[in-house]
Amino acid sequence: MDETRLSALLQNVSDGSLSVESALAQLRGLPYEAVGDFATLDHHRALRSGFPETIYCESKTPAQVAAIAERLAARSPRLLGTRASRAHFDAAAERVEGLQWYELARCLWMDREPDAPRSEGVVLICAGTSDLPVLEEAALTLDLMGHRPHRISDVGVAGLHRIFPHVPAIQNANVVVVVAGMEGALASVVGGLTNAPVIAVPTSVGYGASFGGVSALLTMLNSCASGVAVVNIDNGFGAGHLAALINAKIMKDDGMMR
Repeated sequence: MDETRLSALLQNVSDGSLSVESALAQLRGLPYEAVGDFATLDHHRALRSGFPETIYCESKTPAQVAAIAERLAARSPRLLGTRASRAHFDAAAERVEGLQWYELARCLWMDREPDAPRSEGVVLICAGTSDLPVLEEAALTLDLMGHRPHRISDVGVAGLHRIFPHVPAIQNANVVVVVAGMEGALASVVGGLTNAPVIAVPTSVGYGASFGGVSALLTMLNSCASGVAVVNIDNGFGAGHLAALINAKIMKDDGMMR
């Protein structure tokens, strides 16, 4: 249940096209619902934060993911599960019609409104091809939240000239997400090229002394470029969600000013 659907429901009750009893039946599962003895689903999440509750699939069994996905899909046109395995998807697909699998992003997802408009304004950049899984997790999150990101891939500092053709796109963005492993220096470079907020995502890509992404994380936290904020290691979903919220506010304010 999101704001648009709740408004439509109340309008239908107001104009008499929907009975109070029918409306109550639709609202009965709000604001939360227990699923077995392992989950309590937050059906008000979209009303509060702009997007339904997302399933973090890692450490959950396929059966648990399938049960959660079925209940979330019954109340929302969109569904996202991150850190999903093929086993998670196969189990959930038996219960959720139209469920999709994105292997590179390690996500399962569903969108019953694929033709809904998407906003421009977000640029996604990754330092290397090995960082693509995290970038694609962010991209899928953005798409489901109503934004069409512009991707720039494999432009890390080992060949810094590769980013030069993309500077105009970076400088025209409302918000930029930079995904990088190894030493993580690309976030500082991009932060020095634009006045847009930069969301840095350290990845666990790198040899032993990268310490599973800690090296990139520390580099990004110590960035000398202003306007750079950092999310957790490999957290493409968190970066995509944050970028979507920022871009939505900018697009809304721009529309109000016009």
